[in-house]
Amino acid sequence: MSAESPIPNDPSDSLPVNPDSEPNQPPQTDAPFPVVGIAASAGGLEAFTELIRHLPTDTGMAFVLIQHLSPEHESLLSEILGRVTTMPVLQVQDQMRVEPNAVYVIPPNAQMTLVDGILRLAPRQKSKGKYLPADIFLESLATDRGNKAIAVVLSGMDGDGAEGVKAIKIAGGVTFAECDATAQFNSMPNTAVATGNVDFVLPPPAIARELRNLSRNPFLGQSEPLPIIQELPPEPGDPLSRIFSLLRTTTGVDFTQYKPASLERRIQRRMLLYKLESLAAYAEYLQTHRDEIQALYEEILIHVTSFFRDPHVFEKLKTQIFPMISQNKASDVPLRMWVAGCSTGEEVYSLAICLLEFFSDRATVPPIQIFATDISETAISKARTGLYLESQMEGVSPERKSRFFVPQAEQGCFVPSQTGFVKMVSDKNHKYG
Repeated sequence: MSAESPIPNDPSDSLPVNPDSEPNQPPQTDAPFPVVGIAASAGGLEAFTELIRHLPTDTGMAFVLIQHLSPEHESLLSEILGRVTTMPVLQVQDQMRVEPNAVYVIPPNAQMTLVDGILRLAPRQKSKGKYLPADIFLESLATDRGNKAIAVVLSGMDGDGAEGVKAIKIAGGVTFAECDATAQFNSMPNTAVATGNVDFVLPPPAIARELRNLSRNPFLGQSEPLPIIQELPPEPGDPLSRIFSLLRTTTGVDFTQYKPASLERRIQRRMLLYKLESLAAYAEYLQTHRDEIQALYEEILIHVTSFFRDPHVFEKLKTQIFPMISQNKASDVPLRMWVAGCSTGEEVYSLAICLLEFFSDRATVPPIQIFATDISETAISKARTGLYLESQMEGVSPERKSRFFVPQAEQGCFVPSQTGFVKMVSDKNHKYG
């Protein structure tokens, strides 16, 4: 069963599955100011200090610091940071409201979220055997602030913050990680960078300078997001029309029917990164920076996926769909499935695992073929490689991890096993909308 099987000649006669259809992404927020979530663990004191020391006191941003703190010791972080800035530095109390030009520090033995501009505390709890205060806070920050959420991952010894950075990127925010040259412990920032969702990799003083620059950008300074897309389809010669033309010529994909709200969010984020204030300026930038066309393309197709996303769907497959499609099936007739929009492959392998589990007690098993396609060459390449970080295995139970994955100790990753019947193929021969 694990032997490689041929790809179906015609995907139309396979069972179409699309577990990676685009979710409802958070809307751009009307919050009055950005909030910066700054995470660190080991070596974090020095990194926090250098970052806060170099920040202006009038950015109009709030800064929330998340550190792995010992529950047995009182934290002196707020007192230490108060010596290097004139901004108020406060250890958070439950139900404290964030205000601009202030620094907030998580207390020991707590996990924290931001909801409607209010910092909420709860006793810290383990997730999959680990404390992940950075991921918990950053994911709430993404929901609360949308495109006004900013994530910074500094020195640390684990992978906490990687999933939070992904959530910030999806929401349209901006992400930073500390570089190897200054991080005392690079596991935490490097794990975030490995997700592909970090915009800037810099030392803390340079991160502070970029935050200052971002604070002056009108896209972050306005209570209401500035519209950049006036109408779809655009008029010929319109900046958006030129952007569509560059994308189509470079990537072969026509985005004219793509969702306007998503286009607005993704293009605006790229403009923010390059400090551009008009769509015309961004169109000109694309014409002279061809690599940015590919970056915009990948950004529009941002890959929102995880193992066993929507677990109830996979349970329905095992209890209702698989029994129906395998009933009375000859043992030599392939069971074929097509996953459209497979992204980086997590849900394809989740489907394969469910199939293997379903047939595990059967005397005869038909040949299985899973045909997976995605419009993104980058996503398909990652899916074919099948290397997944520990932080990306959140939805995989220990039993499934042991049975269906092989650890790659040198890389700190896992690769799926028993999946020779899975084929990943790029599919760009259609209008994407």
